[in-house]
Amino acid sequence: MSVPTSSHAYGIALIAVIVGAAIGISYYQQYYIPEYNAKPIIPEKILKPGQTTQITIVTGSLNQDQQQNFVPKKQDVQLGVDNLVVWTNQDSAAHYVTPAKPYKDAYSGDFGSEAIMPGKSYKFLFTHEVNLPYYCKVHPWMKGEVDIVPGALTS
Repeated sequence: MSVPTSSHAYGIALIAVIVGAAIGISYYQQYYIPEYNAKPIIPEKILKPGQTTQITIVTGSLNQDQQQNFVPKKQDVQLGVDNLVVWTNQDSAAHYVTPAKPYKDAYSGDFGSEAIMPGKSYKFLFTHEVNLPYYCKVHPWMKGEVDIVPGALTS
């Protein structure tokens, strides 16, 4: 009958695996993740436009027969000029700004609001050209559209 023998090589190998894993995880956290999650470089004139575009959710918008709800209903927005868009709810009910199809701006993230309570606003900074229809998800007859185009400062 043979007696099992123990070798220090197994312990050294285990320590080498643990150290290698720690180095790999450290590299991943310090170099890969920050670069992967970094926001794109956007010109300052687009990040801080000189004007703001105002869209109003008017009183009575929850009434399906009312023609006006998002005013203006279709809005052209120029990058670098007025690409910060603010929706203000002047109605007595909460409303949403929901894209007709999912839209994610490379800088600002996902477009779409939580409930905009009466008297409150939703802001979104557009940094790229897009034609974006939207609606209120609890009142789907409320529809609007923003068309983000190159501005005089960006072309």
